[in-house]
Amino acid sequence: MLIAIEKVLDKDEVRQFRARLDAADWQDGAKSAGSLARAQKRNLQIDEKSEIASSLGNHILRRIGTHPLFISAALPCKIYPPRFNRYTDGGTYGAHIDGSVMRVPGTNTTLRSDLSATLFLSEPEEYDGGELEVEGAFGAQSAKLEAGDLLLYPASSLHRVTPVTRGARVASFFWIESLVRDDGERTLLFDLDQAIQALTRKVTAADPDLLKLTGVYHNMLRRWAIT
Repeated sequence: MLIAIEKVLDKDEVRQFRARLDAADWQDGAKSAGSLARAQKRNLQIDEKSEIASSLGNHILRRIGTHPLFISAALPCKIYPPRFNRYTDGGTYGAHIDGSVMRVPGTNTTLRSDLSATLFLSEPEEYDGGELEVEGAFGAQSAKLEAGDLLLYPASSLHRVTPVTRGARVASFFWIESLVRDDGERTLLFDLDQAIQALTRKVTAADPDLLKLTGVYHNMLRRWAIT
């Protein structure tokens, strides 16, 4: 399931992010890649231990922590602190699958990567190429979102970033361990939750059908949630 979540950051927030990121110290992104992915990866990243990564990352976490569509789609249990990357001058990341289990920096906590997230911080017209392509059951889907918008997709999927041939593609990326491990189950819950929210706008809170659907949702979540 691919879900585009609009306006996680507003345009003013994006401008503030970019002012700091454009002046940041960027390093070879291949240093953080695994042995197989290293040969596929050609981009720049900011040291995840740096003050700027921590400050901007925490801002993103505050935004998504109260974003109803993100919460509905991801059902987050743990979130890896956001990182930042930059693709320019032909920069690309070939086909790869994200690591399955990650240690959260500076802690003894591990995280199972159920979902990957990319928060776009460059407007589409700022660069050529740089599409995020995600393989799925029905072939590859391509995304190049507005600055401030986020794409959520299964971490188990084969995905790539196409070469950037003009300008710079700047983004944040991170991973989520969901309360519901299975993507199919999580998709069913998301669809049901969205239907409930749509129905809520049309009927009263005491409507028996609404109450029944809400009960079904929570009983499915209770059955499938891993805590």
